[in-house]
Amino acid sequence: MHIYRGALLRFTPEGQPLYDEDGLLAVARTPDGRARVQASGSWAALSPAYAGLPVQHFAGRLIAPGFVDLHIHYPQTDVIGAPADGLLPWLENYTFPHEQRFVDAAYSAEVADFFIAELLRNGVTTALAFATSHPASVDALMGAAQKAQMRLVTGKVLQDRNSPDGVRDATEQSLLDTEALIQRWHGVDRLGYAITPRFAPTSSEAQLRGAGELAARYPDVWIQSHVAENLDEISWVRALFPQARSYLSVYDDFGLLRERAVYAHCIHLDAEDRALMRARGAAAAVSPTSNLFLGSGFFDYASAREAGFAHGLASDVGAGTSFSPFHTMLAAYAVGREGQTKRGLSLAPADLWWQHTGGAAAAMGLGGVVGNLLPGCEADFVVLDPQATPLLARKTRAARNLDELLFALMVLGDDRVVEQTIISQAK
Repeated sequence: MHIYRGALLRFTPEGQPLYDEDGLLAVARTPDGRARVQASGSWAALSPAYAGLPVQHFAGRLIAPGFVDLHIHYPQTDVIGAPADGLLPWLENYTFPHEQRFVDAAYSAEVADFFIAELLRNGVTTALAFATSHPASVDALMGAAQKAQMRLVTGKVLQDRNSPDGVRDATEQSLLDTEALIQRWHGVDRLGYAITPRFAPTSSEAQLRGAGELAARYPDVWIQSHVAENLDEISWVRALFPQARSYLSVYDDFGLLRERAVYAHCIHLDAEDRALMRARGAAAAVSPTSNLFLGSGFFDYASAREAGFAHGLASDVGAGTSFSPFHTMLAAYAVGREGQTKRGLSLAPADLWWQHTGGAAAAMGLGGVVGNLLPGCEADFVVLDPQATPLLARKTRAARNLDELLFALMVLGDDRVVEQTIISQAK
């Protein structure tokens, strides 16, 4: 049993914030070996039940759920910050050449170790990540996450056409490799597998059909890809799949749109697409720093919420410009406010935090498991220092309520705010 004291943030299952300026978090190791939240709430109300137990007091700190990154590319760790004229030139000039290096298991392992450490340093405790088309890249990332006892889902990229030598795979072998990796890694410790077509233009119909068949054979694995990010990409999909109603419906036609399917971006969807997302139980990974960097467009929060489909926040490193959830939340606020190409919407600070914690977990089908600190949740959490920099300290001291505190952290915070990242299974 571990007892922690400090300011405490968690959420109702519906995403409403629960906050105690003086809170208690009780964590106990369960028979499955995982540390889970036993109790969370007011120190005054809960502490008598734990009298006599040692307490770790995080004075002046905020205890909050670990962040969930709904879409990130681990092979693009070293592509972050590369200049480009747009999505497709960026892939051609930077991403594909770099991803060729991941055929080397030793190189994959070195990047994977750095990537996991960087996620944890920024307070990210769960991630849905792309590997490359090389099975060695999946083994490396799964191994690094397992060593860190982190909850992580990843998969081998499928791309058997419209890709250069070195990253293009062979249709039949790619599907055999995917199934072997599912059997090797899915459900081991805190790891999960995601069937991962890069995006529709780089997979043949045969590969997409095979991916859909694997998804039907293994219904508890995840599916991840990209959709409707960029207008040039959409035109390309229309030429490659003229029979499809829309870009999104390409995936649906091959059985790749269902619960536990997470599609990055979802910017240029129409009303029928949004209704299809909700009907199938699929989720959007909103990637605002990436969308701003590549000039792709603005996620339409108002229409997404009217349609009622799940969505959460993602860094999308390396087109995304930061591993920091604070940077991502601030960019999402700006994207929501944009009102020239869509209806503008001011997202509340607690709402943005929910989108990057419990809301993202729910979009993955892990609601009540991670991303929150209610009883029964796996105890992945961060200890945040609201005085990590002089300007932040000045601003947070003046905060009159939770929204003002969270917004100050969003606007002025970065990795320096994350004092500790504590993982459920860490001994």
